[in-house]
Amino acid sequence: MTDRLKLLLIVPHPDDEVYGASGTLMDLLEEGHRCGLVTLTRGEAGRTLGLAEGPEELARMRQAELKACLDVIGLTVHEQHTFPDKYLKDQPLEPLVEVAREAMARHRPEVVLTFPPNGSNGHPDHVTTHRAVKAAWDTLPAEERPRLWYYASATPPEREDLRSAWILPNRRRDVTRHIRRKLQAIACHRTQALSTVDFIRKFPERITEETFYEVGG
Repeated sequence: MTDRLKLLLIVPHPDDEVYGASGTLMDLLEEGHRCGLVTLTRGEAGRTLGLAEGPEELARMRQAELKACLDVIGLTVHEQHTFPDKYLKDQPLEPLVEVAREAMARHRPEVVLTFPPNGSNGHPDHVTTHRAVKAAWDTLPAEERPRLWYYASATPPEREDLRSAWILPNRRRDVTRHIRRKLQAIACHRTQALSTVDFIRKFPERITEETFYEVGG
């Protein structure tokens, strides 16, 4: 085993790691590979479901939820940043690019995974994260670039304005054998239970099959 990461996931919010990639992470970790996660915000602008009062309490709660989730997955390489949630799109892009570039240079992942150009669901923070990761990837020398994967679904976006940038998956992983642990990991994000309901309603097939788009794949 080397110090390199097999997969590095770069996302804006706690819980962005779990719905579409937790089974893949479990697979790779069980195979003896090292994987990592970079979370750009503390998620303080997310839903609370009445479980937290104010952004700071929500941020602390989501940090605890994320730790519990990563414990279930078995992921120990995690970097938590504190860029402002909700206003990520209003921040200068270069600091986000630098975080992504530095993480890729330090961890030397075989694959880096993030959101597609339309952010999957159009969320501004997802789109901004895509722009930052792609810009960082573009600056690396070709021989040092990891393979670049995006979350991708065979189900078209509900919003018409997102369909022109919809990317069909070209990589699939059957994670059925991890379904119990995956659901347990998802359930750790208690404050985001409505996101769980929305994901299962829209993409039930992605609970057991995780799908991605590899750039140039």
